[in-house]
Amino acid sequence: MDNDIATTGDIKLDHAIKQWLRFDKNPKTLAAVRGMGHHGAGISCMNDLTIIQTTQGFCSYLEQSFPDLKERGVVIGFDARAHPASGGSSKRFASLAATVLISHGVPVYLFSDITPTPFVPFTVSHLGLCAGIMVTASHNPKQDNGYKVYWDNGAQIIPPHDKGIASAIEENLEPWPQAWEEDLAQQSPLVKNPYQDINREYFQAIQESAFRAFDLHPPFAVSEQKDPDPEFPTVKYPNPEEGEGVLTLSFALAEKEGATVVLANDPDADRLAVAEKQKGGQWRVFSGNELGALLGWWLFRCWRQKVPDPAKVKDVYMLASTVSSKILRAIALKEGFHFECLSSERLKALHGYMCCPTVLDKDGVSAAAIAAELTSYLATKGTTLSQQLKAIYEEYGYHITKNSYFICHDQDTIRQLFERLRNYDGENAYPKDCGGFTVSGVRDLTTGYDSDQQDNKAVLPTSKSSQMITFTFSNGGVATMRTSGTEPKIKYYTELCAAPGNSDLKLLSVELDDLVDAIVEHFFEPKKNNLKPRPE
Repeated sequence: MDNDIATTGDIKLDHAIKQWLRFDKNPKTLAAVRGMGHHGAGISCMNDLTIIQTTQGFCSYLEQSFPDLKERGVVIGFDARAHPASGGSSKRFASLAATVLISHGVPVYLFSDITPTPFVPFTVSHLGLCAGIMVTASHNPKQDNGYKVYWDNGAQIIPPHDKGIASAIEENLEPWPQAWEEDLAQQSPLVKNPYQDINREYFQAIQESAFRAFDLHPPFAVSEQKDPDPEFPTVKYPNPEEGEGVLTLSFALAEKEGATVVLANDPDADRLAVAEKQKGGQWRVFSGNELGALLGWWLFRCWRQKVPDPAKVKDVYMLASTVSSKILRAIALKEGFHFECLSSERLKALHGYMCCPTVLDKDGVSAAAIAAELTSYLATKGTTLSQQLKAIYEEYGYHITKNSYFICHDQDTIRQLFERLRNYDGENAYPKDCGGFTVSGVRDLTTGYDSDQQDNKAVLPTSKSSQMITFTFSNGGVATMRTSGTEPKIKYYTELCAAPGNSDLKLLSVELDDLVDAIVEHFFEPKKNNLKPRPE
């Protein structure tokens, strides 16, 4: 049987390569595939042809979904990424995507220059478009690129659209007659440049949620990092999650200018990092969960000032992903508003915040404006972000977190690791204990299992395409293990939720450290599975 599978695989691969050589018109990637033979497949990379094929499938699916597609249209944005070796760049990919849509008579709002990712979903909602495309790899390393898709509600696609689009791509692999005619994107009357209008309208919209921020002095910009550079010469990973390492130049400039707070976005501005100088001179980089606590507290405080009627609090909702801190839940319980958890497939994002209804996706631009407003307000009260965070924890209970990841390139190892957890104490029996810590609940959003539900069925959306299990422990600990959608990582997010009044931070930290050590040893088994720890 193994030989049959191998033969079938070779036939399919051989067909895919021959098909590639017939379809691809980019001489650089065409030469690369010719040189690689059976060992190289252009279909696994971002390049001209995959962009054309993907957009053809997306266009076809949109035509099926929206009878008025040719009246409403699609918006396309791009970041500054480029890959000279293949001749590809985000700008070129955006232009090719526009060409595909135009060739089928679909109006395209194509940004003329690089733009923050939040501008695309904002444009979809603001102009009433059918969809949006953003060519970006966000915070990934420089060799990566990506293709984000937004539906007509201004949010990233969710099932069943993902599968529908994937099927449509498979049915539209051969380039359409005008797909390679890039001049169409420059010449067609179907193309409009929304840059100036959207730039103005977006900032007017977020000013309604952060009006004080627009009266502040302009921030000092790090000269080495303020202009886009696809090589990312100043950082190894352009990701706010990496902490102090990506903020070194910001700290140096802040010291020079006498600034005490640093705000940093990732390359496509959908994520935000914040750091504050402490009394001892050291810098504190707030974790994504700590910043979420500060922003959530501030937004609720601002809302309560505008709406003093106590009865109206029942109309307030706050949302967080399944891997986020439960501090907003604690605030909601005490203050009387609603808190809901969404699957991280729908609301991805440590360091990702939706602070206003302007954009239904992560938005590092509005989050930065609101963080600046909060910082300014606290300064007028003679306090700091760190002091306010402490006050939040003392009032609503300490929620301390510890998040990290392991690197693993072997998909079989990852699958076996998670399957072992699903059959830990026998078939279909999850762990009841982890190194002395009692497991009180399990939710598996890969299989749809949730021990806290009467029928054991998860109420959150599930996805078999990614691995994700959350363990709740009797001591107030919560741990989620999940795979990354864009990188070869197995991530873990852990939190210890203490009741208000339990403020011995040292003891809580030791307990969380012990829990993490137990999870790593018993659930991850890094030596056995040859997992590489997060690089320092």
